[in-house]
Amino acid sequence: MAIAKAERLMNLALCLLGTRRPLTKRELRSSIEAYIEAGTDDSFNRMFERDKDDLRELGLVIETVDAIDGEVGYLARRDSNRLPPITLDAEEAAALGLAAKIWQQARLAGAASGALQKLRAAGMPLAGDGEEYEDATPHSALEPRIPAHEAAFEPLMLACRDRRPVVFDYRKANAARPEQRHVEPWILECWRGHWYVAGWDRGRQAERVFRLSRITGKVRSRQGAFTAPVPDHVTVRETVESWAGETATGTARIRLRADHGYPLRARALTVRDLGDGWDELEIPSGHGLDAWLVEFGPDVVVLEPAELRADVIDRLRAVAKG
Repeated sequence: MAIAKAERLMNLALCLLGTRRPLTKRELRSSIEAYIEAGTDDSFNRMFERDKDDLRELGLVIETVDAIDGEVGYLARRDSNRLPPITLDAEEAAALGLAAKIWQQARLAGAASGALQKLRAAGMPLAGDGEEYEDATPHSALEPRIPAHEAAFEPLMLACRDRRPVVFDYRKANAARPEQRHVEPWILECWRGHWYVAGWDRGRQAERVFRLSRITGKVRSRQGAFTAPVPDHVTVRETVESWAGETATGTARIRLRADHGYPLRARALTVRDLGDGWDELEIPSGHGLDAWLVEFGPDVVVLEPAELRADVIDRLRAVAKG
């Protein structure tokens, strides 16, 4: 549905920009397929007015003038909608080139590739085009990637963009079965190789953060507006860090299999070789550390505190029953 609206807006913009005289509503309705299929005149009028307002909000200058036959006409003059020249220095162009290479999804990669081609056509050197300017640095020697293999990524990205509520089945780390969640998604963020979506959970009536890899089945979009205000700043990373024990309130002792659990070793306060292929680590402990330790499976054994050990065992049993 979001894609259909984008296509409709694009078609309307092209019609208004591609004519030398004002076009009436009647002419626009007969020229754009989505308007032809609108059904009643009232449905078309509401759709057209919303689209016209959306285009103006996006920055398109649309004039309302009298057409030749006396009807009201609409026109977007090219000289009124021409962008000023864009100038970038070598570092700015290189940054854009790297940003365009980050996304691996086919849809995003296509849009990024098109943007790069336009920049190159304007004579701007980009990352990887070192031969085009003398002082170029090899920015493309290490190319960043943000992997998003979860099927939930694209529908949630579109839902965040269009402010559209969604429904999906979500399985918590300590749950045997998934539960249906009704969410108003705000933002997607990647942390330590995992994608999370933050939003308003209608069932809990509270802000929640969901890990995309724990969403099962399809993400279904729903009609209607958000019921909760979207905050100016959403602390996805801070929330996930607190769940993962990053906001430490104490310490924990664990046994960790040798040559495993490098993220835990990176945070360790002390490491002691126990022999027999095991090490003992003292790590910062905070809310949600049990959920993170469960991900390491049989490579981690919690020694203390007893509460953390019990929580990890409960989570492992719940997963085993599932």
